[in-house]
Amino acid sequence: MKSDFFKYQAQTTPHPLAMEVHRAEGSYIYDTSEKRYLDFVAGVSACSLGHQHPRVKDAIKSQLDKYMHVMVYGEYAQSPAVQLTKLLAQHLPSPLESTYLVNSGTEAIDGAIKLARRATGRTEIIAAVNAYHGNSYGALSLMSNEERTAPFRPMVGDISFIKFNCERYLDRISKRTAAVFLETIQGGAGFIEPINDFLHKVKTRCDDVGALLVLDEVQPGMGRTGKLFGFEHYNVTPDILVTGKGLGGGMPIGAFTASRELMTLLSDNPKLGHITTFGGHPVIAAAALATLQEITESDLIEETLKKEQLFRSLLVHPLIEEIRGRGLMLALITPSAEIASEVILKCQDRGLILFWLLFESKAIRITPPLIISEKEIRKGCAIILEVLSEIE
Repeated sequence: MKSDFFKYQAQTTPHPLAMEVHRAEGSYIYDTSEKRYLDFVAGVSACSLGHQHPRVKDAIKSQLDKYMHVMVYGEYAQSPAVQLTKLLAQHLPSPLESTYLVNSGTEAIDGAIKLARRATGRTEIIAAVNAYHGNSYGALSLMSNEERTAPFRPMVGDISFIKFNCERYLDRISKRTAAVFLETIQGGAGFIEPINDFLHKVKTRCDDVGALLVLDEVQPGMGRTGKLFGFEHYNVTPDILVTGKGLGGGMPIGAFTASRELMTLLSDNPKLGHITTFGGHPVIAAAALATLQEITESDLIEETLKKEQLFRSLLVHPLIEEIRGRGLMLALITPSAEIASEVILKCQDRGLILFWLLFESKAIRITPPLIISEKEIRKGCAIILEVLSEIE
């Protein structure tokens, strides 16, 4: 399988890890030799409930027995999508009540860009330096990194950048600005949290000039930070909320949510202001509904902060300079990129899955499933400390 993987499947990097996956269950992935790997990455924050969660599997199987795709998004009323969007509204503050379901976080970002420009009649979009919002042309255009965007120019126009957590840039938000796009917690930049009420100050400035605040919760959302949505920690409610990854319970999904007044603008002048064939797919919506129900009806969110404290108490080592993030969205900051890579690769050899971050090369990603147990946390941390001590 590995040789066919390299021959026939398009690659994302010159040197993918190329683990040959046989099955996965709970917090573990098994390769074709039945070697077991403890998963501290959860499909890059996507598998909120781990692998093969019974409630999600049952929802998928039940929906498969009824129907799969029947019509492009938005024409027919289909129970899984209706129930999912209703449940999201019940757990979101006013005025976030209307959700457009799409296929991925990056598509949701593109939809939010369109909605912001349509709603305000303005063109300027402001994003943050070292932001990551996805890789479609719209989402990629919100990336400041020249190395990653230059080969694909021209980008979507009228995009400018501010520094995250830097208040002196707020006056760049003006009456030309349609929207400011920010990750609630910067992911690729190194799991950087907002400080000094930064998000609230951005929202206040947006309100003053008539711009919209769009918060990207593709990673921090769905209980990962110890709240259902990360913005609940920071005294702010966005005008448009973007979600994805963990919402699907391992299935591909994205969503953007706004007030009904705003979202209605995509249905007319022009009609089909956003259209997607498979958005709100009934099988995927059923999986997402089961995931959201499990997260909100269980004690997983409450347990997330306790598990964070366990990680922080265990991961003490001279080569760990800092632990960034919140809840089960953590990044170990090491002295160098070389050390971070060595830890990630050696831990995989020993049965622990870790991963990199996009812009912070010294970081080691720890984003396990929310269901991870104390015993599994202790087991994984012991492997990390053992490898770090060998490197030291």
